[in-house]
Amino acid sequence: MNKTTLLSILSLCIGCIISSISHADSAITLIGVGSCAKQDRPQPLLDKASARKPDVFVYLGDNIYGDTENMEELKAKYETLGSKPEYQRLNNSTRIIATWDDHDFGANDSGREYPKKEESKEIFLDFFNEPADSLRRTHSGVYTVYEFGPKRKRVQIILLDLRTFRSRLVRSRTKPDIPHAGPYLPNDSIKAVLMGEEQWSWLEQQLKRPAKIRLIGSSVQFAAEFHGWESWANFPKERERFIKLISDTQAEGVILMSGDMHYGELSKMTKNVPYPLYDFTSSGINQEWKHPMQNIHRLGETEFREHIGWIEIDWKRKNTTVRMSLETHDGLSHVNHTVELRELKASQKR
Repeated sequence: MNKTTLLSILSLCIGCIISSISHADSAITLIGVGSCAKQDRPQPLLDKASARKPDVFVYLGDNIYGDTENMEELKAKYETLGSKPEYQRLNNSTRIIATWDDHDFGANDSGREYPKKEESKEIFLDFFNEPADSLRRTHSGVYTVYEFGPKRKRVQIILLDLRTFRSRLVRSRTKPDIPHAGPYLPNDSIKAVLMGEEQWSWLEQQLKRPAKIRLIGSSVQFAAEFHGWESWANFPKERERFIKLISDTQAEGVILMSGDMHYGELSKMTKNVPYPLYDFTSSGINQEWKHPMQNIHRLGETEFREHIGWIEIDWKRKNTTVRMSLETHDGLSHVNHTVELRELKASQKR
């Protein structure tokens, strides 16, 4: 190998390294969000997502409907999703990250009692291209964190696991007096578990890390009031603990992202929280449910049509803004709200 060739190779390698560092340190501005997609049905909204080339696309759960203890069957359902041209186009145009909910975890409304959670986890991680040496493969559950951008524009994306450690839900003997209510009741027991101590400890450490915006992926709704279906409202002490943890760690910039409901909406909690807590629900890549549940925290209307979500960050403004919106097959949804980042600090007066 002559000197000129060697210098060319070294130059190329250095260029690759610099490019990689630059990409890692670049501020991100567009995040796609979606959940609830039947793998055996078309998913044309993924083409809308890939066309915009987001910095990252977040799957919030029910990414497939597995619902089985047969791992070969579960793997085949992931392969059905992976073989879709629209999924492949999304995968080729942006980085995909994911957590799971009950149907891709393995069974409807299931928690730690599901007997195949470890086997299911490996299939999930393999499908979403988790590196073989990832720390995510060394602990129970699939919770994880990603950090993007330089310190002054750092975005944390924290993905929780609300299945692996969760206690059984408490069923009601009679349905609550709520239209279209589900069969479950709030569990006030101090033994009721949603996240598990290991995950709580991990989350505390993440919230202490420096970040301007923290997008926390919760597969079920956080802010919605009790409606009998799955949500944090079924574990009120866990929800109180989450709010207290944000306050204790003085973590600014928290916005929750949720799925599960087969409709989309935006909720805003303003009482007994360190600052307004937004819960952005994007739930219906190809699933719909026409019955919105009661939600005193809802801003505006509910989106019943199939949709994906967008989180757009405008760092160029004097006061950085975060815009949350849903997009349907027809275009922009009426679920569309912008918040100034300075609102998401504990020092804000309300």
